[in-house]
Order: sequence, then C-alpha cells, then structure tokens
Amino acid sequence: MQYVYPCNFAPEEDGSFNVSFPDIPEALTCGNDRVEALAMAEDALTVALGTYVDNSQNIPVPSVAVAGQELIAVPAMAAAKLALYTAMRHQNISSVALAKCLDVSEVAIRKLLDLDHRSHMDSVERALHAVGRGLVVGDRVAA
Repeated sequence: MQYVYPCNFAPEEDGSFNVSFPDIPEALTCGNDRVEALAMAEDALTVALGTYVDNSQNIPVPSVAVAGQELIAVPAMAAAKLALYTAMRHQNISSVALAKCLDVSEVAIRKLLDLDHRSHMDSVERALHAVGRGLVVGDRVAA
C-alpha cells in the first residue's frame, strides 16, 4: 500500500489554510500560507498514523483524491514502518514472534514500529522480508 492520502485545503480570509484528511479525521492542521500548510500537513498525517500504531488499530487505506484535493505522502521511513506494522497485523505476527525470527529483542521490534524513533532502513527492510514483504521506492511530482 502507498501511504499517500488526499487532503483538503480550506483557505481563510487572512490567507492561512486549514488542512484536513477525509481518511484520517484526527489529522488536522493549518498554516499561515499554502507552503507552510503543506509542510504541516505531512507532519500531522504522520503523527496521526503513529497514533493508530500506538493504539493497535488498522491503518486506514487511502481513498482516491477528488478534484481540489492535494496528495500528501508520509516520509519514506514512516511508510516503511507502517508497511511493517500493517503486514504484522494482517498476518497476526506479534512483536515477540518477529523478534525471535530476527534474533533481536522485542524492544528492538517496538522501536522499528515507532514512527518517532530513528531507525536504519536496512533494519526495517530486514523485518519486512521476514514477514514476506518488501519495499518499492517511487517518485512523484511534489505539490
């Protein structure tokens, strides 16, 4: 799954923008201008998705953007961690079981799933391979 979500930018009279995500209602933010609002949108989206992980909830599947919506992607590391988390949930693999499979501590797996923790991409990729998944890196035109 690609962790790229459509969002709505609502301009205010003072030139600021409110941002909301139809698929992630918890992700609300604003910016003094469109550029700041875009940057804040990525952060709000990442934080909100991190709460889904923290609360052991399924990650919502992004809907298709409609006219007037912008697409916001989470940073690459967060996307990799979300992919690992999603794979583990779908396959009913616990952190303890994955830790045993990779011969690491359960704490190490919890850190791999923590969107705020700095991890090495090769560690996340190794864990993804252990659950039968991999990463595909692509590019897109920035907003």
